Parts: sequence; C-alpha cells; structure tokens
Amino acid sequence: MIRLRPGPPATVADLHRAQQVAGLLRGELERVRAAAVAWRNGLGGLLVALVGFSLIRGRTDVSTLAPRWGALVGVLLLAALAAGVGGALALLRAAHGRLAVTPVAALPPAPLGDHLEAMAAVRSLRTGVRLVLLCTALLVVAVGVTWYAPSGKQGTPVNAWCCTRGPS
Repeated sequence: MIRLRPGPPATVADLHRAQQVAGLLRGELERVRAAAVAWRNGLGGLLVALVGFSLIRGRTDVSTLAPRWGALVGVLLLAALAAGVGGALALLRAAHGRLAVTPVAALPPAPLGDHLEAMAAVRSLRTGVRLVLLCTALLVVAVGVTWYAPSGKQGTPVNAWCCTRGPS
C-alpha cells in the first residue's frame, strides 16, 4: 500500500520560482496577442507589397500564355488565395481570440484558461505564418510562370482568332 506523506517545506528559492511562474502565466496571453498583432501587420504588409509588385510587373493578360501554362497560373493563384485567406484567418484568431462564446459553467479557472488560450493562440500564429509564407511562395511562382512560360501560338492570345477573323 502506498502512503502519502508531506514533502519537505518550501525553501525561499521554491517560493521565488512559484512567484516567477505565476507572473509569467499572468502576462502570457497578452504577450502572445501582441506578438500575433505584430506578425499580422508585418505579413499583411509583405502580401500587399508582393501583390502590388505582381500587378505591376507581371503579364497583363494571362491568355497570351500557352493554354496549359495559363491554367497552371490560375491554379497557383487559386491556391495562393486559399492559403492567404487561411493564413489571415489564423492570424486574426491568434491576435483576437476565438469567435465563440463559452458558457460560464465551462470556463476554466483564470490562470489555466489564459494559459490554454495562449497555447491556442500560439498554434494559430504558427499556422498563420506558415500559410502566409506559402501564399507568398505561390504568388512568386505564379508571377514567375507569367514571366517565363511560353506564349500562345505566334505570340498572340490563345483565343484571338475569334476576334481577328471575320465570318467565313
């Protein structure tokens, strides 16, 4: 049979360590949220700059690309849009919390609840950063494809024959 007995009394160092941990837990959620806001703003600026660059420097008409290359650019842009939206939502979740109401009976005690929310915010922050960086990479690849992919037949848009030829 196992007998439980009290352990040794806490030392001054133990008490100081407990105070440090309690202090770190009290400010943990605020620090994570501040970091999430900073990442959200920084990555948002990066995406705005990248989209502006791609709009200025890319081909103006994707239909001038060979058909398969144009389709590839479309898929890349769609994937970039999905990653960007997912990343933005994850960063907003990290910065501002979950969009849900928790019943009062289900709320954990304050230090534990804040710690659990801080951990969830960090996971959302990491996910958001990864998705925004994936979005950035996909946009760069899409712009690169528009720059270097072969153009359609004789350098004209793929469907230009309908506009240049009259009825037979």
